[in-house]
Amino acid sequence: MHKIGFVVFPGFQLMGFSAVTAFEVANLTLGEPAYEIELLSEPGGEIKSSAGFGVATKAFDDTAYDTVIFGAGTTIEPMTPGLIAFAQRSVQTSRRVAAPCTGAFVLAESGLLDGRRATTHWVFARQLQERFPAVKVEEDRIFIVDGSVWTSAGMTASIDLALAMIEKDHSQDVARSVARKLVVYHRRAGGQSQFSALLDLEPKSDRIQRSIEYAKAHLRSMLSVDELADAASLSARQFSRAFRAETGQSPAKAVENLRVEAARLMMEQGRHSLDVIAEETGFADRDRMRRAFLRTLGQPPQTIRRNAREGATIQ
Repeated sequence: MHKIGFVVFPGFQLMGFSAVTAFEVANLTLGEPAYEIELLSEPGGEIKSSAGFGVATKAFDDTAYDTVIFGAGTTIEPMTPGLIAFAQRSVQTSRRVAAPCTGAFVLAESGLLDGRRATTHWVFARQLQERFPAVKVEEDRIFIVDGSVWTSAGMTASIDLALAMIEKDHSQDVARSVARKLVVYHRRAGGQSQFSALLDLEPKSDRIQRSIEYAKAHLRSMLSVDELADAASLSARQFSRAFRAETGQSPAKAVENLRVEAARLMMEQGRHSLDVIAEETGFADRDRMRRAFLRTLGQPPQTIRRNAREGATIQ
């Protein structure tokens, strides 16, 4: 029996309960109560969600849990001393602690992410890094496990997190069966960038936007700084400075992200070999493409393609 404490607070977002559903389906799959879940809050009693209705919770106490999951909200609210103390105690008494989405801020405020790799929803990733520079934020990951601390991206990624826990606790076959019943990917291909505005880049000026559109249309070209600067009608020095100021990325990193995204989409379509995809998206060869995928998505192209095919079979 794995006892899970799921922590909520006023204004928590209900989508986080998708992780609870994954554990519930795991019980059904295994034919036994492998997971027991308790809803927790600092004061106990009814806690209102962001949707306006409440859930009954148990107040923090000295109960030991196998796993403690800190729920998320749509905004970052100040953490109470009681919540921080409970998080700090949990990492000592539980096998693992987890924080989907903005729950990562609770762990960071408690000092539990210092020196660790972590992720959160892409909207809040830069804020997490700025507020807590000791945290190694990786904003494009779906979930990250660093020791006993688990973090994940936006709230639907709590399903990915739960499936990974179920696989670790039981087996890949059990996790895959749960994923099928939930009609979700067992392992989602790619990172957050496929769902976020990361690749839109959202520059403030028409000139930088022109350079991005040019890059998207000419991925097979070298796309040097000089070439992109010409598209923006700027000198190379002016362009590099303006591009970073408006997008938060260097031109080279933005081009790599665009190429990775284009290659990932071609892999999901499944009609071309990896050699053809590498050539069509400007990587020139499979090795360069592989290194870029590992930097950007944390997975090699072969894994992305295999997961996409597996997901298509599940669907």
